[in-house]
Amino acid sequence: MNPNDFGGVQRNVLGGPIGVCSDKPLTGFFRDGCCNTSEEDAGSHTVCVVLTEEFLEFSKARGNDLSTPRPEFDFPGLHAGERWCLCAARWQESLQAGKAPRVVLNSCNESALDIVSLDDLKRHAIDLN
Repeated sequence: MNPNDFGGVQRNVLGGPIGVCSDKPLTGFFRDGCCNTSEEDAGSHTVCVVLTEEFLEFSKARGNDLSTPRPEFDFPGLHAGERWCLCAARWQESLQAGKAPRVVLNSCNESALDIVSLDDLKRHAIDLN
């Protein structure tokens, strides 16, 4: 399924066109660089974050090791400072634990708002004046 089949053009949490989160490493449920989603994306990989060492350790402790390379899945392993489309529920969990990474609002899919609040995202945004 093409991500644009999911209700047409996808928008960011601010109502504009969704921006690229990262093409190096290539992120997104569809590995298209954007936090596009569809009904197939059960994890809602819709929050574009700037990874921190603290968050990577938190995620690993919760059973989702994002830092170890997995060549069999063409997964390079992630590092602090890189951007990644994170599952909205994982970001919410990290927020409640005080470990939430910063977000790029222009690259967060509006579908994330089904799980997280815009106010919380704005408080962690790197792209607000």
